[in-house]
Amino acid sequence: MHIAIGCDHRGLNLKQSIIKLITQMGHSCEDLGCYTADPVDYPDIAQKVAERVAKGDFECGILICDTGIGMSIAANKVKGIRAALCHDAFSARRARQHNDANILCLGAGRGQEGIAEIVQAYLSTEFEGRRHQRRVDKIKAMEG
Repeated sequence: MHIAIGCDHRGLNLKQSIIKLITQMGHSCEDLGCYTADPVDYPDIAQKVAERVAKGDFECGILICDTGIGMSIAANKVKGIRAALCHDAFSARRARQHNDANILCLGAGRGQEGIAEIVQAYLSTEFEGRRHQRRVDKIKAMEG
């Protein structure tokens, strides 16, 4: 799987850990920023990752900020994106299985405990389709 990853300055360290994990899992990724601890505006990074995922350049994306909330809100403004803020492996699996989430959002402020399990659950879970497809289609219809 080819994954787009991005963060703001608060998520920089966590992003580096996740890149290593993605590689260890046998996936590839492209780091779309930020690259230093200098403050950046998270909507800029969210837009860059979300547009590339929506365009089909990547199979999915991962976005990180302090809480994950801002990245999630911003990414979901891009047509075709279903970004899910996940705090545990259960929610990450369900985001993929039931919502066909194509971007995983994480909060660096919560620390790194459990992050590997969340990322592994998200990347190893497939969309179930069937009855969930009808619901995802309704979400898509709301985009206009």
